[in-house]
Amino acid sequence: MLTPAEAEARIRAALAPFPTEECPLSAAHGRVLRTELHADRDLPPFDRVTMDGFALRAAAVSAGQRKFRIEATQAAGMRPFQLGPGRDACIEVMTGAVLPEGADCVVPYEETESSAGRMSLLPSAMGLPGRSVHRRGSDHRAGEVIVPGGTRITGREIAVAAAIGAATLAVTRLPNIAVVATGDELVEVGDAVAPHQIRRSNDHALRAALSLAGYPRVERFHLHDMRHEIEHMLWHIIAEFDVVLISGGVSKGKFDFLPAELDAQGVKKVFHGVAQRPGKPLWFGLNPERKPVFALPGNPVSAYTCLHRYVLPALAQASGRAPVPPRLAVLASPVTFKPLLAYLLPVRTASGAHGELLATPDPSNTSGDFSGLVGTDGFVELPAEQTEFPAGYVAPFWAWV
Repeated sequence: MLTPAEAEARIRAALAPFPTEECPLSAAHGRVLRTELHADRDLPPFDRVTMDGFALRAAAVSAGQRKFRIEATQAAGMRPFQLGPGRDACIEVMTGAVLPEGADCVVPYEETESSAGRMSLLPSAMGLPGRSVHRRGSDHRAGEVIVPGGTRITGREIAVAAAIGAATLAVTRLPNIAVVATGDELVEVGDAVAPHQIRRSNDHALRAALSLAGYPRVERFHLHDMRHEIEHMLWHIIAEFDVVLISGGVSKGKFDFLPAELDAQGVKKVFHGVAQRPGKPLWFGLNPERKPVFALPGNPVSAYTCLHRYVLPALAQASGRAPVPPRLAVLASPVTFKPLLAYLLPVRTASGAHGELLATPDPSNTSGDFSGLVGTDGFVELPAEQTEFPAGYVAPFWAWV
């Protein structure tokens, strides 16, 4: 049986990238950038004033000049003035203005006194070359890469795109994802529930997590444990959606028809089963068009954990995002786990005395105890090679979205 790392590697090797599309800047937040953003000109594009005050020659101050004539006022957005030749010349400037030609420093208002077109430097005032000036090209030179491809676009990248005039961006097309709950025992949340039934929760939880992770195009479905229904509905779902997540029906039960039906519909199995708890029956395959199909265990904790350990990283890769290794966390208390399986252990996190990420074990009662995940922040992965994990043990940590 595969280890979690081996299962992840097989998923990554099998995935095809999602297509690219053009997106207007106003709708690009949260999308994945598929091309680099280059500076279209020097940034800043001119010597920019960073303080309200007076632009002058630093050499004049060094030579003892303390009183100046105010020749003009330079506001942001105005063409720059030329500083006069006199040693006592200065120009009043506003933050964001172009530095007047001939000036090389700005003395802020707070270090001056001015009246009737004259300005005097206070005793504490300093006129140093480059003071309060954001030099042209000091952020980026024209043509330099500012944002690499594969970046998920936030307000920071939107600011860059706007500054370089990128009205549209090449981004990953959002995949259409189907989340399929299976089982005769399931009823919708608002329906009457009999003593032998339970309300659907997996598909709601998975859809919510996918949306929070940046994949909002999700539809939910329910299949009963009837072979003809599974055969008919599954064909349409796989044909219509880019990614299919199935919850339940992949173990060894008499009514677990999914593995055989997926095979019958041409979905080639990549693997079935991972040496881990929870989530051992995890199934993954591809249809002839290389659409990924994940069949997650039906137990809620197993399904939610497998989503974060395998599905979300897979979607990120197919979206063009560079792989991000999990953070490392330090166990705050010892853990004993006897089975020779990797243990995906829910934890609560906090900062340690030295800034380390502390993980306090908070296991669910069973893999069906979905309420046990409330209050946890994610899970650590403890390897199968050992059974005793002391406090201080360092393990990979995956955060819930």
